[in-house]
Amino acid sequence: MATTMPKFKRKLAMGANGRTNPLVWLVAIICTIIAVAVVVVGIAVFIGYMVIHPRVPAIGVSNAHLDLLRNDYAGLLQTQLTIVVTAKNGNAKAHATFSDISFNISYQGQDIAVLVADPFEVPKNSSKDLNFVVQSSSIPLNPDQMQQVDGAWKKNEIEFDFKGAARTQWRVGPLGSVKFFCHLDCDLKFHPLNGSYIPSPCTSKSK
Repeated sequence: MATTMPKFKRKLAMGANGRTNPLVWLVAIICTIIAVAVVVVGIAVFIGYMVIHPRVPAIGVSNAHLDLLRNDYAGLLQTQLTIVVTAKNGNAKAHATFSDISFNISYQGQDIAVLVADPFEVPKNSSKDLNFVVQSSSIPLNPDQMQQVDGAWKKNEIEFDFKGAARTQWRVGPLGSVKFFCHLDCDLKFHPLNGSYIPSPCTSKSK
């Protein structure tokens, strides 16, 4: 049984003279132009990425020193640390900006200090050091934490928790600006007898 096209559809597709409606051709042309534009933009983005080869800026602890570690029988801990955080920009063709910089250092769950820094810029293929000197007031320790400190003296190794983040932004040529959060979550280990830093991986993961 043959079916017929509804009149309103027939009028849309065909003109009065039986030819295709110009409106249909116009819609088809617009769709073709959009499809071609999407393909061209995709190719341009791919080529731009391959040429510029952008790298995500990173932050990390490059050096540190335990300047002071003192505890008494009353369960009070005093400490001072020097921490060097390095911001790296591995992009060869773009400067990078670091902002919203904040780090927290603690020991056995006891907060020692919050470290912050003003926004700054790192030139292309360069790095910048942030030097923090952290001096705590007397920190009260519970019996378990006191035992942890005593154990650290005996084995000549103590560790502090270091966490924080920074926002990075840089321009990837004609592709526009790119933003990332660089996060740090690591343990800083020291020899308390001489204060020397025990190097260990402590670099950011971008999210």
